[in-house]
Amino acid sequence: MDAIEELLTRGVENIIPDKEKLRKLLVSGKKLNIYLGIDPTATNIHIGHAVPLRKLNAFAQEGHNVTFLIGDFTALIGDTSDKDTERPILTSEQIETNFQTYKKQAEKVLDFSKVKVRFNSEWLKDLKFAEIVKLTQHFSAGDFVGRELIKNRLNSGKKVGLHELLYPIMQGYDSFHMDTDIQLGGTDQTFNMQAGRVLQKDLRSKESFIIANGFLEGTDGRKMSKSWGNAIWLTDLPNDMFGKVMSLRDELIINYLTLATSTPLGEIEKMHARLTMGENPMVIKKILAHRIVTELHSETSADQAQTWFEELHQQKNTTNVDLPIIALPSGATIIDALSGDPFNQSTTEIKRNISTGSVDINDQTITREMSKTLLKNNDIIKFGTKKIVKVKLK
Repeated sequence: MDAIEELLTRGVENIIPDKEKLRKLLVSGKKLNIYLGIDPTATNIHIGHAVPLRKLNAFAQEGHNVTFLIGDFTALIGDTSDKDTERPILTSEQIETNFQTYKKQAEKVLDFSKVKVRFNSEWLKDLKFAEIVKLTQHFSAGDFVGRELIKNRLNSGKKVGLHELLYPIMQGYDSFHMDTDIQLGGTDQTFNMQAGRVLQKDLRSKESFIIANGFLEGTDGRKMSKSWGNAIWLTDLPNDMFGKVMSLRDELIINYLTLATSTPLGEIEKMHARLTMGENPMVIKKILAHRIVTELHSETSADQAQTWFEELHQQKNTTNVDLPIIALPSGATIIDALSGDPFNQSTTEIKRNISTGSVDINDQTITREMSKTLLKNNDIIKFGTKKIVKVKLK
């Protein structure tokens, strides 16, 4: 598969208005203006967030004019495309702090030497009110309130701020100001990205394109979430990262290879065939875990993490393996251990995980009746396949 075909297919859910039109534009050899925008509303990136970053990097490697746009101005409003409530308003200081943290993590998958970084406050803060009014004339309030999440909020009596109607227009103006040929983003951003197409067509008589990327599910198949503990973070240490990948549901292996690694698609097809023919999924999952750790850390780290995993989880060797230490006071129970770092489980979550047999101490599954048993020095706590620690009593 050539580079252009991979740009058009890998992890792509939708191309607007038409895949074949975009293919012709890419084949023409013209250097296109392409951008991905992020509002730095959080400080940590998981590998699902990194999917559009990988696509942006792929375009940069092909020599296009690529922009990584920081929505420092739009973040002052907040995008509610995937939220059922208003986002909290951030200060400029919070936005700058978040971006610096975000950039450091994004460098794991995005080559910033080939990418232009811009801030949309450069142009949005200088718009006059009359200019904003003119921009709003290209859009309908009905289109905005007709969106499912907005409609649900209105029907349930929740507030929908007037400023939220301006968010898609501001994002659309980003695309117009930079004379964008292609906008990148998740499928949840399609409505906002369409605003850019509208302004390009109305004000510049130019056809522009949207590439909407697919989502990477959490290790349990649900949306990645810190509260569910099913996200793989770019900041995870190699051993934790490897272990989390190995806890992945088997049916997600191919999607992770496609969206979370740079493994050639032809190679992924062969591994898919091997799984279809009945090969043990753990074999392919180890390849996946090794690839992810290699790309986000190093090959040496991946080798060491695989050895760690095999000794600890397959050979059940806890003697020669360095385990993270959890320091607890004398008299602590398993509930005390799970409520603090690195597990951070709520009381409800602890009870649920114990009832489902997800917690072991020294390879013995903990029952609800055993949850108040006092921990001993050097006890080994295992939580699912993601976390394993050694107890040290103070």
